Amino acid sequence: MNISFELIEDKVEFFEADQLKSLEKKIDEQIQHNKAIMLHVHHVQHNVSIDENGRKSYTAVVHFKVKKERQ
Repeated sequence: MNISFELIEDKVEFFEADQLKSLEKKIDEQIQHNKAIMLHVHHVQHNVSIDENGRKSYTAVVHFKVKKERQ
């Protein structure tokens, strides 16, 4: 039985919430989880949309990457 471990270098995650504070909390929690596997935030894209009933929906895409050491 061969076990192989590969380092995750890139990871993209999607988040959605009906309140901005909830979205921020979800992202912050995932940042802490990803730090444990040595991934850091590389890029964040966010958006808010309003449906026909006036309800807001907040979404975000967060790109995590391995932080390369400078030599």
